[in-house]
Amino acid sequence: MRLVRVIARSSLTRFVESLSGQRGQKTVEAALDAWFHEAQRAEWRSPPDVKQSYATASIMSGDRLVFNIKGNDYRLVTAIDYWRQIVFVKWIGSHRDYDRIDARTVQYGD
Repeated sequence: MRLVRVIARSSLTRFVESLSGQRGQKTVEAALDAWFHEAQRAEWRSPPDVKQSYATASIMSGDRLVFNIKGNDYRLVTAIDYWRQIVFVKWIGSHRDYDRIDARTVQYGD
C-alpha cells in the first residue's frame, strides 16, 4: 500500500500554532493530527472514496474537497490528485472565515 502524501503538514502545524493561547487549541491540534494520519493511510481514487471515509466532506469540484474539522468549527480546503495520491492543503480556518472565501479557488496564503 502506498501512503498518500499530504502537502504540506507544516501548514496545519502553523495554523495550530496561530491558535496559541486560545481555548480549544489542543482539540484542534488533535483533530488535525487525526485527519492527517487518516488521510495518509487512505486509498482515495475518486471523490466518492473520500465521501465513504468522510461523509461530511463537501465536494467542490473534481479535485477540491472541504473537510469539517473539530465538529465543523473549522474547515480544511484541499485539492486531491487521485492519480498521484497527493493531498494539497489549500486553506484552513474557522467556519466563520470559510464563509468569506471561495473554496473553489482559494490558495494557501490567501
